[in-house]
Amino acid sequence: MELLTGIFSAFGLSASAGLNAYIPLLTISLLAKFTDLINLQSPWDTLTSWWVIGVLVVLGSIEFFADKIPAVNHINDIIQTFVRPIAGAIAFAASANVLTEISPILSMIAGLFIAGSVHTVKSAAVRPALTATTAGAANTPVSIAEDVISTFLSILAILIPIIIGIILVLLTITFIWWRWRKANANKIDQGERR
Repeated sequence: MELLTGIFSAFGLSASAGLNAYIPLLTISLLAKFTDLINLQSPWDTLTSWWVIGVLVVLGSIEFFADKIPAVNHINDIIQTFVRPIAGAIAFAASANVLTEISPILSMIAGLFIAGSVHTVKSAAVRPALTATTAGAANTPVSIAEDVISTFLSILAILIPIIIGIILVLLTITFIWWRWRKANANKIDQGERR
């Protein structure tokens, strides 16, 4: 069970990093420093250093405000294309102790992939569509919502990782159902054309 909860927690934290690179890392740092909810193995225990916590607070504050300013948010998204997957890799590897002991490289790759995927969907599909349809008016509220979701997901991933597993299963089922409906709709369209 520890393996599963560690993996679910790691998935949740790295997905959260795809929305905001610094919130999950700061959550891990603070909870590891002040509680027994998460125990970081070396070298990830460096995240509990006051220097690291301070840097995360400063970078998180910069990212928070940069993402709310029109035009600057697009530059921020370009920069975060590199930062968020790395943050996801660190979050995954730091929280998936059992998996990291088996293969730290696998943990890092999984975190890169998860955070990178979430960031790509957000910055390449969702945000441009919102900007185009609302002339940028929705960017600030959506950015605030992303920060809230990232915070909630980070805390949830550590406190109740089984919820992350349930969410993953539900998302997978939804995706499969959506693909099945799309495939059936295409078959019906092709049948009507004949």
